[in-house]
Amino acid sequence: MSRETVFASPAASAAHRDGWAVVLGVLALLNAANAAWMLAAPEHWYHELPADVPASGPFNAHFVRDIGCAFVVVAAAYAWAALRRAHRFAFAALAALFLVAHAALHVFDSVRGYLPAGHWHDDVALVYAPAILALAVTVALARSANAPS
Repeated sequence: MSRETVFASPAASAAHRDGWAVVLGVLALLNAANAAWMLAAPEHWYHELPADVPASGPFNAHFVRDIGCAFVVVAAAYAWAALRRAHRFAFAALAALFLVAHAALHVFDSVRGYLPAGHWHDDVALVYAPAILALAVTVALARSANAPS
């Protein structure tokens, strides 16, 4: 790494980033915030997240923190994707894998009646929309990586 690269001004660094870096960085921050909340205050997260989490079963701090760790990985994958263009698609795809699998589990549990009728409505903003967004971002990154230069 050259001296100029190490000491480049923030403005010069920003000029080398594209819009994907911003989008992926925002996704990293949102997932990191959720993970931090889950890890630092699992009971508060359980009761205050506007998604009726208690409908899925009794509070279990260890379980909430386990899932918080998964969101740390999602945040790290998005951060890496934001910072390393060469690895962008792979890391965004890994983040999407968890988010889509998580949403699919919610669909499965809703269909089989494990979650109360109408719970899907609570999941739209915080489970299904992030999964759809993650999938859309991953597909767009795949297309842009395969586009002729």
